[in-house]
Order: sequence, then C-alpha cells, then structure tokens
Amino acid sequence: MGYFVNVEQGVNLFVEDINPSASKTIVFLHGWPLNHEQFEYQYDVLPSMGYRCIGIDWRGFGKSDRPIHGYNFDRLADDIHAVVKSLQLTNFTLAGHSTGGAIAIRYATRHNAYGLSRLILIDAAAPTGFTQETANRLLTETLNDRPKMMQGVTDTFFFQYISAPFSNWFNGLGLQAAGWSTAAIINTLRDEKLDTDLPKITVPTLIVHGVHDKLVPFKQAQELNEAIKNSHLVPFHYSGHGLFWEEREKFNELIKQFVG
Repeated sequence: MGYFVNVEQGVNLFVEDINPSASKTIVFLHGWPLNHEQFEYQYDVLPSMGYRCIGIDWRGFGKSDRPIHGYNFDRLADDIHAVVKSLQLTNFTLAGHSTGGAIAIRYATRHNAYGLSRLILIDAAAPTGFTQETANRLLTETLNDRPKMMQGVTDTFFFQYISAPFSNWFNGLGLQAAGWSTAAIINTLRDEKLDTDLPKITVPTLIVHGVHDKLVPFKQAQELNEAIKNSHLVPFHYSGHGLFWEEREKFNELIKQFVG
C-alpha cells in the first residue's frame, strides 16, 4: 500500500509499504534521479519470502512533494529518520542504491543507526560522488535538455542488454522528478564527501557493486570495504550500475542470506 508521511512542515514523502505484517523489514532508498519503483524486481520477490519492503521516494522525486530546498545529505537523512520514527521501525535493514547509498551512510552516522540492524550499499556513490567535470556536464544537460540527459544516464547505466520498452520505462522513472531537485542533487554529489562518515558505521554492512559500473567505479566499493568495519564486499561480474536488475536473482538471494 502507498501513503504519505510528513517529514517537515509542508513536505510529505511517498512511501510504498509491501507486506507490512511481515516480521523483517527492508527499507529501500533509490538512486538519482529515479524513485522507489526502480526496485520493482525486489518487490516482486522478497515480500513472498516473508519480508516487509518499504520504498521511499526522496523529496523532489517520484510521488513525493517537491520543495525548492533540502537537497543535502543531512536533510535527506533527516527525512528518512522522520519516516522511520513515524512508522516506528526497529531492527530494520536499510538498502541504498547509488546516491541512496550515500544517504543511507549519512543516516547511519547522523542518527546513530537509529532502529538500524544492517546496511546494504548498492553501487553506492560514496565516499565521493560526481567529479567536477561530470557534475558540470550533467547540470548543463539537466537545465537545458533533461530528457536527453536522462537518456544518456540510461545508456551508461547497464552492462547487460536492455530492451527499448525497458529503456523507456527507466527513463520515465527519472523524468518523474522535478528539474530543480534533479539539478540540486548533482550539486550535492559534486560538493559533499562521506570519508569521515565511514569509520563511524557500526552495523554489519553488505557492499554490492557491479564491476562494469561506469557511473560509480568499482574501486569506490573497495574503498568502502576498507573503511567500514564489519563490512563484506560482493562483486557483481555481469553488472554495471544496475545490478538490482541485471543480476536480480543473485542480488535477491544475497539479501535473503544477509537479512536472514
């Protein structure tokens, strides 16, 4: 079921809550510039295995409200904290993809792993995000031809073949976001770093990363593995930035093993 949770005066986030009666909960944080629907191929499977799957659209993305402000890691982590408190979640697993992985890291450190038992980082945009050059290019494209920008992201996202209908669907996810929030996150990924957060993570952490990732190089996953205590890195040899779809069976099984 879907509903809205208030996280700040005038700002409500959309939450997709699947199998809410299950005893084990996984909260999914999407990547830029997508929304919770990117995890469709997890929602199709994991709830039938007995998991409660919660997908959250960040502010400015998907079905959530689109304020002009609040697109830094602290505020985005605070939004997640507000949802967690509202839903009274405890002992849950937080799974973040790309920029969602960066937000998950900031949540774990800024809020002292509130309610958190495990962390899953999926092609996480950490400890660094976009380079100055990449950010400037994406920002120019976003502010002048956002559909072209999104098509370029899709074209470099996957290592395996995707069909034209899948590409169209994926592009649509990115274009549901507001233009201003899409641009604001580019600046955040350029300017904010997470190096000092990593040693503060205390919960068991699973790091999964496509070795053919062209958006966030695999070496960053190795850096995360070295910096985060009690972390385990699993490379995905047939994936780019979209292992949640490209090797979905392997990914879903890993989640099952890690969460228990």
